[in-house]
Amino acid sequence: MDFAQLSDSQRGCSKIEQLNIVGKRSGDGFVSHKATLVNALSRVMAERLLLLDFTIGRKGFAGYIKALSGSNIVKIVPSTNGSASGERASDKRLKVVCGANTSYLEDTAWVGDKTPMTFAEVRISPNNTVKPNIGSIELAEALNRVLPFTSKDDARPVLQCVKFIAGEGKLKLVGADGFRLAEVTMDFDEDIEGQVLINRDELKGIVGALRKAKRVRLGFEASGDTLDGMSLIIDTEAIRYKWRGAEGQFPDYEKVIPTEFSTFAHLDTLELLKAVGALKALSDKPKENPLDLTIGEGKIIIANPDDKGEAIITADTDGEGSVRMDGGYLADVLKACGGMVDFKLVNAYSPMLFTTDGYQVVVMPMVTSKAEAEQKEATAQAQTEPEVEPI
Repeated sequence: MDFAQLSDSQRGCSKIEQLNIVGKRSGDGFVSHKATLVNALSRVMAERLLLLDFTIGRKGFAGYIKALSGSNIVKIVPSTNGSASGERASDKRLKVVCGANTSYLEDTAWVGDKTPMTFAEVRISPNNTVKPNIGSIELAEALNRVLPFTSKDDARPVLQCVKFIAGEGKLKLVGADGFRLAEVTMDFDEDIEGQVLINRDELKGIVGALRKAKRVRLGFEASGDTLDGMSLIIDTEAIRYKWRGAEGQFPDYEKVIPTEFSTFAHLDTLELLKAVGALKALSDKPKENPLDLTIGEGKIIIANPDDKGEAIITADTDGEGSVRMDGGYLADVLKACGGMVDFKLVNAYSPMLFTTDGYQVVVMPMVTSKAEAEQKEATAQAQTEPEVEPI
């Protein structure tokens, strides 16, 4: 089954962030520790900050705050630039004070024509309590394992999304590109159910931000113009990230995951990855890099189809089988799995499965003429077999 053959609706996604600064109110402004402010700004994915009725560029502002010296405390208030003269003296500015340093920032400071239209609203509070329901590192690793398998093709908008599924004490993340499918299943300490599609581009930067977070809470919220519209919300102690879900129907991916196999192998991903790299260097077409895998008798033989080279990897095997697959796809899977992985094969023309610790990746094979002949033979045999009367 090729996911790309299924129809997709056009997506519509938007991302809204809420930056929660731990600090104290000071008139119409606030006071915060410099390190706290810098740390919070480093986790923001949006490029424009909505701060005290001002819009300023996040990168420039973060760089400026980081460069300040003379005090550990930063005070930010709306003000007029009293040092200016004439008409500009009445201009409303954002006053930043840190030790002996004082500056006045105009609205749209560090914002250019090419600054992306993504926004983070800054809010100030004495503390920001988040009751976690999932591990920050665990969620970051899960995203790292599914994002590489989402589609980059604009003609497949739904397959450009990661699907989040919560229910029965589990959280699943799924990504697919039409030829590969990755699914991560994690324990979820929350009695809620929900599903939402979030475009891969909307999730850029969130993995690094999650690694810095101490507490994470994930949830869903009704939104959008349709009755079934949903948003994904990820709360940390510093940032609230909110994405409106994409429209469209994700394929019924569970039908693609094989459940019966003829050949099994338990192997070291690092050893096989080294072999893939060595054989790629011998290939006349390194971007395509087809590889033949033969499994059985306690080993995996991986070779170029043109007999330029081969490598033998020791593995725990059960049964015998062979398959041709894209070397790039294989490398991506091995990097995502890491450590030891279980490789399960049905035949040379059916999807194959890689599994490890709540993570599984389905990969479509490269069908050879030999595999096509086997498929035709199997189909013909199935059609000629007599039907068994039910008992």
